[in-house]
Amino acid sequence: MLNLERLRTLDALARHGSVSGAAEGLHVTTSAVSQQMAKLEREIGQPLLAKNGRGVRLTDAGRLLADHAARILSQVELAQADVEAQRGCAVGELRIAAFPTAMRGLLPGALTALRAAHPELRSLAREQEPGESMAAVVRGDLDLALAIDWHNKRMPVPAELTRAHLLEDSCDIAVPAGHRLAGRDRISLAECAEDDWISWNEGQFCHEWLVSTLRGTGIEPRIAHIAEEHHTQLAFVEAGLGVCVTPRLGRGPVPAGVRLLPVSDPVRRHVYVVWRADADRRPSIRAAVEALQVAVLNV
Repeated sequence: MLNLERLRTLDALARHGSVSGAAEGLHVTTSAVSQQMAKLEREIGQPLLAKNGRGVRLTDAGRLLADHAARILSQVELAQADVEAQRGCAVGELRIAAFPTAMRGLLPGALTALRAAHPELRSLAREQEPGESMAAVVRGDLDLALAIDWHNKRMPVPAELTRAHLLEDSCDIAVPAGHRLAGRDRISLAECAEDDWISWNEGQFCHEWLVSTLRGTGIEPRIAHIAEEHHTQLAFVEAGLGVCVTPRLGRGPVPAGVRLLPVSDPVRRHVYVVWRADADRRPSIRAAVEALQVAVLNV
């Protein structure tokens, strides 16, 4: 009889490609992963892992069993969803991730309402960039993820996921109070051609969007400063060190030395939530999505 937790460990190894990655995804130690794999090899009667430099790789038998493990675990998730649906109650644990502004501006209200309506459901939230969180939902490390894309740059959603639209989030350009455009009612991106920009980390979806959007208006962007948090970006703007795009969702107080200017060709983000299609029948998923949709009305 194959042990389900050991198959889960093998599946994590196949998905993450390393013992340390599997341990992180499963929230266990690397020694626990190694012990589970050693026990699974004894049950199977043949090696599933082989040394590969400083790491390991799956043997042919390991890859074969990992393929079966992925299908078995998917069926187990479907069974759990059906049992939960049959009970009709949102219970157990719900793991959810959100990008920073949604984590601050949307998730607190949604999770408070969810806890009040479903006291037997325990929500665990973490802040994570959309690309990473969607991959975690596909792997089964998360149940739900809040994600974004932009009006002119869409983020690919894996085929295994279902998505539900939550809101359109408008963005403004933040400029110092003494900026030449600070007195305007609205501006165009092209008018900021000579400005330094404060952007997100290189490689992040929002940074790539900003660079490609500015280039699309004929601006070769001068990215002078990189800051992850919008409030940090606004502090740099107030200091006169550049301009930035700032979303309205989860914005909070704006520094006195900053002016927010709408863009003549509106800049919008699409905010949505994703979950695994094979978990669609879980009452906890449906309850969480409904709580998010209600929370949007209060944003």
